[in-house]
Amino acid sequence: MPFIPHTETETKAMLDAIGVDSIEQLFDEIPSELRVDKLSKMPAALSEMEVARLMSERAEQDAHLQCFIGAGSYEHHIPAAVWEITTRGEFYSAYTPYQAEASQGTLQLLYEYQTMMAEIMAMDVSNASLYDGGSALAEAVLMAVRSQRKKTTKRILMPRAVNPNYRRTVRSIVSSQNIELIELDYDKKSGRIIIDDDMANDVSALIIPQPNFFGVIEDVDTLTDWAHENNMLVIGVVNPIAMQLLKAPGQWGSNGADIVCGEGQPLGAPLSSGGPYFGFMCCNQKFVRQMPGRIIGRTVDVEGKQGFSLTLQAREQHIRRSKATSNICTNQGLMVTAATIHMSLLGADGLARVAASCHKNTVTLVSQATQISGVSAAFNGPCFHESVLYLNRPAAEVLEELTEHGILGGYDLSQDYPELSNAIVVCVTETKTEADIIAYSTAMQSVMHDLPIASNDQ
Repeated sequence: MPFIPHTETETKAMLDAIGVDSIEQLFDEIPSELRVDKLSKMPAALSEMEVARLMSERAEQDAHLQCFIGAGSYEHHIPAAVWEITTRGEFYSAYTPYQAEASQGTLQLLYEYQTMMAEIMAMDVSNASLYDGGSALAEAVLMAVRSQRKKTTKRILMPRAVNPNYRRTVRSIVSSQNIELIELDYDKKSGRIIIDDDMANDVSALIIPQPNFFGVIEDVDTLTDWAHENNMLVIGVVNPIAMQLLKAPGQWGSNGADIVCGEGQPLGAPLSSGGPYFGFMCCNQKFVRQMPGRIIGRTVDVEGKQGFSLTLQAREQHIRRSKATSNICTNQGLMVTAATIHMSLLGADGLARVAASCHKNTVTLVSQATQISGVSAAFNGPCFHESVLYLNRPAAEVLEELTEHGILGGYDLSQDYPELSNAIVVCVTETKTEADIIAYSTAMQSVMHDLPIASNDQ
């Protein structure tokens, strides 16, 4: 579709029709501190050839760096077929199926996605889908509070070991609804959540990350049973790739988790500088009417032919606004399409091999890195996919120097955990070769040798 900008005459005619003098006046409700007067790095009008060259040059600025960051977004191999199929017109241009007359192909794909996610998580029901992992956790908190109406307070136990971005998102969304988020600390040796019986009184839910933000594997059985014994629901926040090797949330403890959510990006969505991604959510059957998002059902028509349709539609058009839990967006429909194709192509065995390779590579990198003087493992608990390295050099300076070696070396934890001021989270996926890991260790050794010891380690 060509882009045809409005002429000045057309723009003035439209402004006159709505009774404003200028574009600036049209948007005068936007606070001045949020406005950008000029895009200083955006050149004036260019030809198609000049634009193509400019964009290629800018794209090259992001290239040729080996990424070991992780921290919620992960670089996995995506088979070429995934996006070749996803971007076919039948899927790419099919709008989010609000209405019952939506494409049967799209509805069937969403049904298959729900089936696979429910199986991976060992849960009864899956939706399809939510905005991202952070907002999925916020919706899970709201869902837990709605499901625990008999509680006299709205209190949620939120471990500090949950992704800091998720915690901020949850706080932003639920803070105006009189929901209290009670922080649980982590053990400084193992990196695992510390539970306190004194905090168990009249709490709606316990959030359990698996693995947690440090890559540490939590004792989910103990945590789940403790929560249920204290009449709490259990909200699992999980990495879908990790679930190929670790116990599924539906099998945690004696009765399993009640709600499970997380970020679906590892299932076929590229890093893309941060999005679009998609959130997933699963739950037990008894909570299904509290779950936001789309749920697709399979049935047969009057002729006995298989058909698919939206069911339990919780949109404002269908039920009272105060009871609506709809939370869907078009780009998430496209991401779910890619995830479904990705999971179908790899299958259970393929996903398990990816998970095993990630774990093996992480163990290898940590083993090599901790041989370097001044580098040690921050926690002694078992990990998956990611691990925390403690450095006796300033973490920010180490990471900056590593970029000079073509390496994005990890995530600086001092931003969110002041007590881990010289620690970084490193992530190694199946995309990294033995040579990549050796290159990382070699570069780290060089950087650690060149930088002065951090003042708090002297």
